[in-house]
Amino acid sequence: MTQLQQDSLSPFMAECRDRCDKAMASHLDSLTVMPETLVSAMRYSALLGGKRLRPCLVYASALATGQTIEYGDDAAAAIELLHCYSLIHDDLPAMDNDDLRRGQPTLHVAYDEATAILAGDAMQALAFQILSESSRYSESVRLRMLQCLTRAGGCHGMVAGQAIDLASVGQSIKLPALENMHRLKTGALIMASVELGALSAACVDESILSHLRGFAGCIGLAFQVQDDILDVTGDTATLGKQQGADQALNKPTYVSLLGLDEAKLKASRLIEDAHGHLDQIDGDTRYLAALADYITGRLY
Repeated sequence: MTQLQQDSLSPFMAECRDRCDKAMASHLDSLTVMPETLVSAMRYSALLGGKRLRPCLVYASALATGQTIEYGDDAAAAIELLHCYSLIHDDLPAMDNDDLRRGQPTLHVAYDEATAILAGDAMQALAFQILSESSRYSESVRLRMLQCLTRAGGCHGMVAGQAIDLASVGQSIKLPALENMHRLKTGALIMASVELGALSAACVDESILSHLRGFAGCIGLAFQVQDDILDVTGDTATLGKQQGADQALNKPTYVSLLGLDEAKLKASRLIEDAHGHLDQIDGDTRYLAALADYITGRLY
């Protein structure tokens, strides 16, 4: 596997962000029958900025499995819209009650709570609509993509993880329970991003998909470990969200269970395991490898 220098990753990530944002903007522009305020709220949340890590993983996985980058556009837009919907709902007063997202007021603060709920609902539905109507993928591939996204976003993935997260506030839980929660809440969409990228390349080789899932499982957990570390060591201006929010809510984290040094070591080991999975794939995995390294050194 050819290694990619981290300073060479920036142009790739910039291209991915640009492609995904243009794809999302195009789909949002097509919503002509919806009230303008609701479309404006959706645009505010979807196009507010952000790393676009999940779309980057879609594109990198498509390249790793032999496709050109434009084939990832619809899958990237779908996964990012689903992710944005989850952030809108997570920030609501009934959930995490956050006022800041990506350095800007959260959607329910910038607009109102009802608009935020409806915008999130609409973005979730739009994500599935994009995949089901895409002309880039065959019917069989579209079906597999929809199965992948449905599982990751619903009762076997993100929603289940969020429910566990809310129930865990102020509770004492052990490390396996914490890891299960984050494999569902955060890891499921990261795994779906990698799998959707491969499917956009029409890759159905189960050996390759298995190693891609293994890779994604490792970086999904590493992402959350690093998020917990940044919640302690970062600052609000750099993070783009309130520093210390998890601690203030008395949420269990990897840092609270392991300590800061052990949490850093765990993140590093997970990234090493992720590289091991990529070593088993005969393709251009350099962007996936660089994104794995980026996760443990990222800034918002």
